[in-house]
Amino acid sequence: MSAITWEVFASRGFETAWPEQGEGLLRARGRAVGIEPEPYWVSYALETGYGFVTRRLTVTAETGDGARELDLRHDGHGRWTANGEPLPDVGGALDCDLGLCPLTNTMPVLRHGLHREPGEREFLMAWVSVPDLAVRPSRQTYTHVRPGRVRFSSGDFRSDLEFDEEGFVVDYPQLATRLTAR
Repeated sequence: MSAITWEVFASRGFETAWPEQGEGLLRARGRAVGIEPEPYWVSYALETGYGFVTRRLTVTAETGDGARELDLRHDGHGRWTANGEPLPDVGGALDCDLGLCPLTNTMPVLRHGLHREPGEREFLMAWVSVPDLAVRPSRQTYTHVRPGRVRFSSGDFRSDLEFDEEGFVVDYPQLATRLTAR
């Protein structure tokens, strides 16, 4: 697939991702720039195993304070590490969720076909905040509303996301919307 670019309202910035998808696998690299909560640049690479289960997310974030790096790994059996250190709080999670990044909503939706058929699934995510790259547990629910529309909820937050046929976010009210080339 070619590049996907989103305007990210929540960061007052933009993200471009170059995803490759096939046979239950997703690989992507991306870059984002934003000015909220502070000016930053982020570069990332994402790899999943079969069933769109996250295997590795590497992220570099640059701010006025310098650069931070995160090497987030999942062993395929529910155990996670960040820069080699165990993360028991996210044990059992299958997916990462990079903050302010619409691309990382793709994996759970594709795994369960929620952009195409009825269903509701609850997940524990290894959520990565941007730009500090802290990893925290996040409980999230994805509910099929109609073809191409999936309700995302976490805590008190709720938003109906629009997905394309390939399972990538087109519109995420309050967070981001996909831009198209003219």
